[in-house]
Amino acid sequence: MSIGSEIYSLADRIFPICRSITGKGVVETLDILNDWLKNNGCPEMNITNVPTGTPVFDWTVPKEWRITSAYIENEAGDHIIDFKNHPLHVLGYSAPVDEWVDLEELKKHIYVQDDMPDAIPYVTSYYKERYGFCMTKNMYDSLPEGKYHMFIDSELFEGNLIYADLVIPGRSEKEVFFSSYVCHPQMANNEASGPALLCELIKYVCGMKDRRYSYRFYLGPETIGSITYLSKNLSVMQKNIIAGFNLSCVGDDRAYSIVESRYADTYADRVLTNILEHRESDYKRYSFLKRGSDEREYCAPGVDLPVVTFCRSKFVEYPEYHTSKDDMSLVSPEGFEGAYEVMTECINLLENNGNFRMSVLCEPQLGKRGLYPDISKKGSYDAVQVLRDFIAYADGRNDLIGLSDIIGVPVSELIPVKDKLLENDLIRDVAE
Repeated sequence: MSIGSEIYSLADRIFPICRSITGKGVVETLDILNDWLKNNGCPEMNITNVPTGTPVFDWTVPKEWRITSAYIENEAGDHIIDFKNHPLHVLGYSAPVDEWVDLEELKKHIYVQDDMPDAIPYVTSYYKERYGFCMTKNMYDSLPEGKYHMFIDSELFEGNLIYADLVIPGRSEKEVFFSSYVCHPQMANNEASGPALLCELIKYVCGMKDRRYSYRFYLGPETIGSITYLSKNLSVMQKNIIAGFNLSCVGDDRAYSIVESRYADTYADRVLTNILEHRESDYKRYSFLKRGSDEREYCAPGVDLPVVTFCRSKFVEYPEYHTSKDDMSLVSPEGFEGAYEVMTECINLLENNGNFRMSVLCEPQLGKRGLYPDISKKGSYDAVQVLRDFIAYADGRNDLIGLSDIIGVPVSELIPVKDKLLENDLIRDVAE
């Protein structure tokens, strides 16, 4: 099975689960992911419970939500929509209700997606208690006059917010950070894709024979989860994280996207931008003004972590976003494989980067080291041109990203060149 198919399969397992910012859907999802990690020879993520009412910076951990069933019933006893058929039919975090109402009153509690009349929208009310339902605009417009039974069996109670994290140590305490979220019900690209890719990256990091850096992985509900996590780990994260990547909407195969940090000037910005520049010239670049996921928290003033968000099609920007159309047909093994390759290229860049300076004066004699052709003829120099260009700019001013930008070749092609020069004691890393 290909890497992309592995990720797709894992995303498919967690896709059907009804998740919210709290509740058993999050627990079930994290249990599946930890079971997958264990079966693939990786350490399980640590699970943390944070009680309702806990202050986290300017926020407070909310009540836990439990939902058992929900439907709208007509006078004939038919369920015109039912939670068991699709969790998006219920307003996220909906309070309970058990009332018969007329059509006019019913419509006050129904949400639709006007620009996509055959899709069920995803709507939530996390921090104000209300009840409600969602359906397609086509169904909404076709409802006949009559009496309707609104029924939601749910509960908001003193419980816990749950998140998971894992730190895999390397030679250095400095960390590379990966983050995604588990809080959306039955959406593929905007939910299941990020956690599935993150688990495959854990597997990749665990398989690295010699890790230069430590790696921190986090999964939790979007916004309130990352705020909670930061409130408990901010000092160590600020001290150690050198680059971070929030993973969102990484399963489709339409585009690659970066949502930059606040000033687009962090190490993570440079790393991901360089990889995408050489992989797909028409990738999408969004400023922090177009933020929308947990990069908001990681880059907030006073937090200021070097984090960017990586997407295929960016949240909000694709038509199926936050609707029932964001299903497993929207993502693909090929889309996942591309996202995985981008992230592992970022890891390899970080692991191999440095500011390299020549250790000999003037141009080195490459021939005696077997690094240069011993026959001079037209075309014989082409194979070593990248090597010669690397040497020409190895003056301690440029890391691999800078060299890649100057020479115009991907970092993946510079890494073996760097290794050859190190093996022959021709360069040294002045950043160490």
